[in-house]
Amino acid sequence: MAFGAFANTGPDLSAAAPRRRSYIALILLLPGVLYLVATFVAPLVSLVLTSFKEPGGNFEVGEYVFAFRWENYTEALGRFGEIFLRTFGFSAIATVLALLISYPLAYFIGVTLRRYPLWQSLTLILVIAPFFISFLLRTLALKAIFADEGPVVTALQSVGILGPEDYLNGTAFTVILGLTYNYIPFMTLPIYASLERLDLRYVEAGGDLYAGPAQRFWRIILPLSLPGVVSGTLLTFIPASGDYVNASKDFLGSTSTTMAGNVINDMFFQSFYPVSAAVSILLMIAILIPVIAYVAKSGSEELL
Repeated sequence: MAFGAFANTGPDLSAAAPRRRSYIALILLLPGVLYLVATFVAPLVSLVLTSFKEPGGNFEVGEYVFAFRWENYTEALGRFGEIFLRTFGFSAIATVLALLISYPLAYFIGVTLRRYPLWQSLTLILVIAPFFISFLLRTLALKAIFADEGPVVTALQSVGILGPEDYLNGTAFTVILGLTYNYIPFMTLPIYASLERLDLRYVEAGGDLYAGPAQRFWRIILPLSLPGVVSGTLLTFIPASGDYVNASKDFLGSTSTTMAGNVINDMFFQSFYPVSAAVSILLMIAILIPVIAYVAKSGSEELL
């Protein structure tokens, strides 16, 4: 009878414990879900609805009513198709340049300086040091460096690379250079995070099997650091595509270097809200398609 008192006649506690844990997990997730709904889902829905609006009955500036005016999208594509191509051209070139600069830098910090923790930390601080200064101030500093009377233009004119009437500010060169410079930390840090965890015994094993430096890089180091490369590429390409500071005529660009972000900014402040919203939606779709293709091609679908 004593053993019968401990018989399993009550509720199944083994099933209740995981259920309680799942409730706790949902409660912990609730603030994050509400934050995403308020800051991402709601603005996205508002943006989509705005992109289909049409002018109100009084035809006053900035007055629009809810409708399904899909012609806003055709108008956006017809008027700004060339600017879309320019935007992705500038962003792609800046991303490639940032990768070419950042990978050797990240390798130097994450692998070469691994035996010197102090120097590794100091070098890493130098990489993130630009974040201590405002994005606008950094871009304005580049504008001053490449000014018509600045040292760079004067030196290039003195050696004959630039003519007396040539200039750099307001050209595609300075816009791409500005994009590359401002987003290099976004490329360097993810690659560093991958290379810093690289097990060098794999590289040594490749050397023992008579693999040369190039083979060890292509077959061992690059594949193991590919998640960092993919993350850095996305973190650079996506914000560069939506950037409107570097290409602005108030900073490094001109009317001939206008990007999609500048169009959205100008159309919004001119009260053309539906077309501005349509350009934003098209830019999001145009960014999402190559990003998905790139991630799928690189074999890192788990990043999506």
